[in-house]
Amino acid sequence: MEVYKNISDLRVGIILLEDVFANTKYPIMRKNTELSFEHIEVLRDFGLKRIKVEERVAKKELSEVDQNAPVNPEDILENIPMNQYLLRKQYTDAVRAYEKEFSNWRAGIKPDIVKVREFIVPLVEQYTKQKDMLGMLNEFSIPEDYLYHHSVAVGILSAAISNQMGMDKGEVLQLGLAGALADCGMAKIDPTILRKTAFLTKEEYNEVKKHTLFSLKMIQDTPLLRQEMKMAILQHHERLDGSGYPRGDRMDAISVHSQIIAVADVFHAMTTERLYRPKNSPFKVIEMIKEEEFGKFDLKVVEALHKLIGHLSIGTRVKLTDGELGEIMFVHRDAPLRPMVKKKSNGMMIDLTTNRNLAIAKILD
Repeated sequence: MEVYKNISDLRVGIILLEDVFANTKYPIMRKNTELSFEHIEVLRDFGLKRIKVEERVAKKELSEVDQNAPVNPEDILENIPMNQYLLRKQYTDAVRAYEKEFSNWRAGIKPDIVKVREFIVPLVEQYTKQKDMLGMLNEFSIPEDYLYHHSVAVGILSAAISNQMGMDKGEVLQLGLAGALADCGMAKIDPTILRKTAFLTKEEYNEVKKHTLFSLKMIQDTPLLRQEMKMAILQHHERLDGSGYPRGDRMDAISVHSQIIAVADVFHAMTTERLYRPKNSPFKVIEMIKEEEFGKFDLKVVEALHKLIGHLSIGTRVKLTDGELGEIMFVHRDAPLRPMVKKKSNGMMIDLTTNRNLAIAKILD
């Protein structure tokens, strides 16, 4: 019998009759999921009140569930451990907290760095431990709330990159906080520009470019950010070849901290769905940063991101940008992002170094 049950009344073995969303773009649990103790705990943690279930309890006990049953690679959240479900919830809570703070800044209230630190620092600490979740950040973002997702994700990625580069914990956490605050100056930009679903005019783009100056002004008096982090916030759109803004700084005039936030910013922006364009493959974006944007970014920073997000090995199951599933059979030393892949559908071997119209979309393992 189909019923709506309060979360407090759920029992192990009850079956979901519809996908469960929690203010998320993707469901946190799929229809026909047989609830375990951990599932019920996650539903409570997400603050859900009632869900649609089948009244009967599944015949199989939880201990009898076939652990070797085939996994649907599209079920992103269902295939990860429960501690990662909770990390996703922590991320979502941080996005909502950032949105609330951003509304205050838009109303003219000075940033409360203590509050931002309270939800950003624990989050970046967890993500630097669970690196396998970094590749999923672009899946979490919702186009309508892009700005809030982007700021939180840039904080996470900045911390992860600096950690990968061997920086000490204090520096890592400072970069996580600076990355999250880099776009706080967007609160001073006309909201109609930020909500546009088409590309910006030159005049609108010039207006948006002022946000780095606004960001610095908003945080320059806080003692909770080191001076080099404040400079990184100002410079996170500068490029080594002098093509960036606001000052057109070049080479050694741009700090490594600025470059870390810059790479995190560009990577998340290009891999995330926006109101005016679809998302790109993370592997394709790393390749573009390395090749098409060569000379703009510190290669040590880009390589650290590559090791975090784009490390591919023989036997890894992947999804290609045309939707085909496959397995990596060979990784080229000089083109590690473009391996040879054996297609699952027909066993055909595809060499991505010669098939430039294709790329790895995601890792399925």
